[in-house]
Amino acid sequence: MPGLYLGAILFSMVGMMLIDWKYSLALRVAPWRTVLTVVAGTVFFLAWDLVGIVTGVFVKGESPLFVGIVLAPHLPLEEVFFLLFLSYLTVVMFAVFERRSRARARNADATGSGAAGRSGSDAGGRSGSDAAGRSGSDAAGRSGAEAAGRPGTDAAGRPGAEGRRA
Repeated sequence: MPGLYLGAILFSMVGMMLIDWKYSLALRVAPWRTVLTVVAGTVFFLAWDLVGIVTGVFVKGESPLFVGIVLAPHLPLEEVFFLLFLSYLTVVMFAVFERRSRARARNADATGSGAAGRSGSDAGGRSGSDAAGRSGSDAAGRSGAEAAGRPGTDAAGRPGAEGRRA
């Protein structure tokens, strides 16, 4: 069926545009920047393709799914639409990951785990341990009994070293 490949690319492009429009990812937010980026990406990849064609790396295979319009030797019409789709997909996915990153940073700040999103660490990335590798109350130089507030017991309430009988 001639044109099936081009139809699949255009169908995918329309689907990507609908997702972009619904979630305001790229085209609604910055239309000129999106168009310029997609065109620049497409031109770059077309130049890449032309270099590959000239050096013999890329050759066009025959398929009944192609429309049959060839823009240059070994460069079918579908290639341009595929590169447009690839560039647009890249812009949209970048916007998705950027939005997720900002949301995670916002959530990390709201929960108080620090700007870097490290849980159990202070702002400098240090966990609650000292140079000897002790953590918690040991790092503060207190025994478990002192940390638990009960003399003679450890943090779990068991008799500590002071409360044990020989």
